[in-house]
Amino acid sequence: MQTSTFFKLTRRISTLAPAVLAALGCFATVGARAQYTSTNQSPTYLRDVLPIFMGNCSSCHNQQSRFVYNWLDYKTAYGDRWEIRRRIWDSWKGRYYKEAMPIANSPESLALNDDQRLIIRDWVDNGAPIGVAPAEGGPKSKAERIQLGQRLFSSICAACHQPTGQGRPNIFPPLAGSDFLNADKNRAIRIVISGRQGEVVVNGAKYNNNMPSFPLTDSDIANVLTFVYNSFGNSGLEVKPEEVKTVRALPAMPVAAPTTVVPAAKSAFE
Repeated sequence: MQTSTFFKLTRRISTLAPAVLAALGCFATVGARAQYTSTNQSPTYLRDVLPIFMGNCSSCHNQQSRFVYNWLDYKTAYGDRWEIRRRIWDSWKGRYYKEAMPIANSPESLALNDDQRLIIRDWVDNGAPIGVAPAEGGPKSKAERIQLGQRLFSSICAACHQPTGQGRPNIFPPLAGSDFLNADKNRAIRIVISGRQGEVVVNGAKYNNNMPSFPLTDSDIANVLTFVYNSFGNSGLEVKPEEVKTVRALPAMPVAAPTTVVPAAKSAFE
């Protein structure tokens, strides 16, 4: 009698197990989504998704890519939204036969956390709205600019240039003690605005790779460059949004810059 009861209970538990696991999964999802549901807002492209794409996907999915879609452009990302969901969420969960993106065990994949994957999934499921970019704050001190720039650098730039600013040999040039960077502040601003292609010589070594342009605001660019200039043994310059605005308004130039360092005229803002 006791044996019969034991087997009945075992069968009952086995039938309940999927439901229990599903419930646990729901609780995990709720916890991971707390970063944006705490404000009772669904994720939007400009506020939530674009920063993830810039930090984790832009090395491949940018405006210079020839064989993959540019997810830094809203219309393109919206048109590819279901494939983005499948690659970032379904493949990662083993529910889609194509390879997960970012590629498994790549630096971008290791940096992409569960919360970010959930944000992208929920963005698609909620209609992939574009939303509104976060409003830029008022004037900031140099110290505040450095602090904000450090966050941007960590989320966007460090994947290629490394957290130490040392870059990657023969691939991505160093920002640490960079003669190329410190020689011309306006050129540095233009490169962050427009991106860059082709060979460049930094600290006597040649590099030949592409840097995409990022859809950053004038304040964002000013902040991240101020951080870089005040880190890694660089010159300590400050970049202000007004400078970025001035450079952005100049006629477009080829994204490939000269490979030699040519000292430029001193900026009026220095």
